[in-house]
Amino acid sequence: MNPLILIPARMAATRLPDKPLADIGGVPMIVRAWRQAVLSGLPVAVAAGDREIVDAIESAGGVAVLTDPDLPSGSDRIRAALEAVDPQGRHDAVINLQGDMPFADPGLALACAALLHGEPACDIATLIAPEADASDRSNPDVVKAVVALAEGGRHGRALYFTRSTLFGDGPVWRHIGLYGYRRAALERFCAAPPSPLERREKLEQLRALEMGLQIWAAVIDEAPLSVDNPDDLAAARALAR
Repeated sequence: MNPLILIPARMAATRLPDKPLADIGGVPMIVRAWRQAVLSGLPVAVAAGDREIVDAIESAGGVAVLTDPDLPSGSDRIRAALEAVDPQGRHDAVINLQGDMPFADPGLALACAALLHGEPACDIATLIAPEADASDRSNPDVVKAVVALAEGGRHGRALYFTRSTLFGDGPVWRHIGLYGYRRAALERFCAAPPSPLERREKLEQLRALEMGLQIWAAVIDEAPLSVDNPDDLAAARALAR
């Protein structure tokens, strides 16, 4: 397997405008995310929806591809970037990292790649982490993953994802929005229209499940910091200090 990391980013964030260029300890957030990805040892490019993002990455010494700013999702953005950076199809897997995780461990990308490599039935790999506190269970902003995990297991097939509160006393797994796609699965996924469950839950991974693609999830110990609002940005700046 020959994976490539792509990081989608665009300026038009609703809750935090111009988020990719937000200053965190003197470094734009997207540059921090790119640097963390480079530490994985895999090739990395940023799929940018805006020229400012391309300029920031290229100034830092990285590779960025300018994509159509009107693409509907990050998945569509990485597909467009993949066609631009690898038209020959040398990379048979794509790791979709998030540009708003400026301190993500480089091992997260490798965990997705390992899951694709180790599970032939896996079309899309992703990550889950234990709930941070009890409030996660009823918080619709925390996406919960229902995963078929063996007792003590560290990976399994994802059965569903939801924003709703889950019934019962078992562990609740937070979904971490990082994905590893087999290239063929990414192309199939992006070619399909949004599905009914995807529209209902506002979770695009449900489209993949409705299509019959298999999503497998690996357990990580702790969710990385994701910058989605001004409070998260303040926490990231504090962490950088």
